[in-house]
Amino acid sequence: MAEAHKVSYNAIMKILIADDTEQIVKVLCAYAQKEGYEPTAAHDGQEALDYFEKIKFDMVLLDVMMPKVDGFEVCKRIRKSSNVPIIMITARGEDFDKIMGLDIGADDYIVKPFSPQEVMARIRCILRRAAPAATVDKKLRAKNLELDLDAGTVAVGKKNIAVTKKEFETLAFFLQNQNQVFSREQLLNNIWGMDYDGDARAVDQHIKRLRAKLDATEHDGWKISTVFGAGYKFES
Repeated sequence: MAEAHKVSYNAIMKILIADDTEQIVKVLCAYAQKEGYEPTAAHDGQEALDYFEKIKFDMVLLDVMMPKVDGFEVCKRIRKSSNVPIIMITARGEDFDKIMGLDIGADDYIVKPFSPQEVMARIRCILRRAAPAATVDKKLRAKNLELDLDAGTVAVGKKNIAVTKKEFETLAFFLQNQNQVFSREQLLNNIWGMDYDGDARAVDQHIKRLRAKLDATEHDGWKISTVFGAGYKFES
């Protein structure tokens, strides 16, 4: 029986990234390090299994089509001894492959091509679910800005700011990903959802209204910035 897995929040979280495409491994490792994780790269299924036996990982990213041992088989073997969160990564988009990956124990499934930011967002989401409830901070902060995730409230200093549900979700996303640039399309996908078919330019008006509400109260040391030609980021 697989042992219950507990995410080690008191230490740097270790992530195994297994993919036979060198560039993908380099990019994902770089983004993982930027997020504060400690990545280990494997370039085939057997190497991934060898690392897994030696290191206690908090998360595993597995490409399906790998030499020596494919990702499905690696996932099966890991599940015999561990419930560590696993995300399958593949160029295949067929429903059969997705169902198979989930049936053998994967927690999520992402199809190439993907944005590294989306992969990091999936990792954060799964790690939050895997964390013991007592260790999850119910408030997000940046200087004098505070979001209460349970109450759904926003405060700058001691003043509560009235925001809509989507404005709250946008601000929460920014605070969870501080100093990272997101395009309009990435913000739509992460906040409105992949099925949203509206104009990406609507993000501009949405951010403009949110900024106006926040800037009505004096604050220093944080802001929502426009990055010309790229998108937006929360600077702190």
